[in-house]
Amino acid sequence: MAEILPGVFQVEGVDPPGWTTHVYLLRDAPKSYTVVDAGLEGADDAILRYAAGLGIAPKEIRRILITHLHGDHTGGLARLREKTGARVYAHWAEASFLEHDPVYDGPGSKPPTPVRVDERLSDGDRIDAGGGLIAYHTPGHTPGHTVFYQPERKYLITGDLLAYHGEELALGPEPYSLHLPTMRLSARRVAQLSIDALLTYHGGPRLANAGAALRKLALPG
Repeated sequence: MAEILPGVFQVEGVDPPGWTTHVYLLRDAPKSYTVVDAGLEGADDAILRYAAGLGIAPKEIRRILITHLHGDHTGGLARLREKTGARVYAHWAEASFLEHDPVYDGPGSKPPTPVRVDERLSDGDRIDAGGGLIAYHTPGHTPGHTVFYQPERKYLITGDLLAYHGEELALGPEPYSLHLPTMRLSARRVAQLSIDALLTYHGGPRLANAGAALRKLALPG
């Protein structure tokens, strides 16, 4: 697949039958790329195959950003980190669970393998990736769930805060979420951003005019 947005690629081939997961590859600069989320176990091979098809060497993947700890986002993380030498970024609360210190016991699957996190993020941190991202702490699905916003291009990488079911935008997978009222507040917060594209992990993405659907879902009245 070609770029879905300038400097943004949706990685192909990461899903086993019956799954729909969206791993994104961002161009930071020539010879520098960032992966957002790492898919299910074994997805590391698909991510590197896809990158190779674009002429990207493993060592050119400099960062891996993790939206949250669940195994369908972190299954390929340990091996992808090992093969690329990339630095791993996650919210400080998720970082502890990614390192299995403590082991996560909430809804959804825990990370299959402990992984050291190099950069522990807080709300509002800026990341030199994809032309400049802002990390927003959006708890509710997990304690440290984080989304990544690109203000110039007006796209939001949502993790499991949001998902598309066909054409319908909804909160992310509710049976696997820690606290739905908090999740709704997180969605309300990001709905106030200027958003054109929603890069969801499950379903979608929507590459234009997505902000109106988010405001309809999240904002009272």
